[in-house]
Amino acid sequence: MKSLLSSILLAAIFWFLMFFPYLGLNINFWMMMTAASLTLTLLAIYFGGKPNLTFSWRELLSGLGIAVVLWFVFWTGDKLSQLLFDFARPQVDLIYGIKGGTSPTLISLLLLCIIGPGEEIFWRGYVQRRLSARWSPNTGFLLATAAYTLIHIPSLNFMLVMAALVCGVIWGGLFRLFPRHFTAIVVSHALWDAAAFVWFPF
Repeated sequence: MKSLLSSILLAAIFWFLMFFPYLGLNINFWMMMTAASLTLTLLAIYFGGKPNLTFSWRELLSGLGIAVVLWFVFWTGDKLSQLLFDFARPQVDLIYGIKGGTSPTLISLLLLCIIGPGEEIFWRGYVQRRLSARWSPNTGFLLATAAYTLIHIPSLNFMLVMAALVCGVIWGGLFRLFPRHFTAIVVSHALWDAAAFVWFPF
């Protein structure tokens, strides 16, 4: 458990450095996120073993389907939040502001190949799996989702925290119910990231 807790603490430090708005660090967000994802992926593999990934057309198509459904969930949530909250659109625009100065093609490649897969391998393939083995699948799901959500709080962005909660519930719930289809979950995360941030932003 010490290695698991240390890894989660490191993730929290990475997210604090990337998202806390008052640090004033002059860093490229996407390079920092890539470094964080690579580091956490390596820790997940070192402490948790090789992730259970089995590539097939079924997994790839399932991942695509999950990503499409999740995109529409967020599209609907975006429209509703703008009707309910005056701060919703400005906060969403702040999230998209991190794209500035970086090539959309590069961002897409990083999200598809490193960041999206890395987050799943760490949060679901390592954190949730280890917590589930330590206590129970339901407890592991709840704790991993809570940790995934809480590390976004330093952003001071309500919309980002809620987005993390929704994603954590969906991807964590899918891993809880269908752990053998982890590849589809990884694919869905990578595709949804690229679609939501670059290809079809809200």
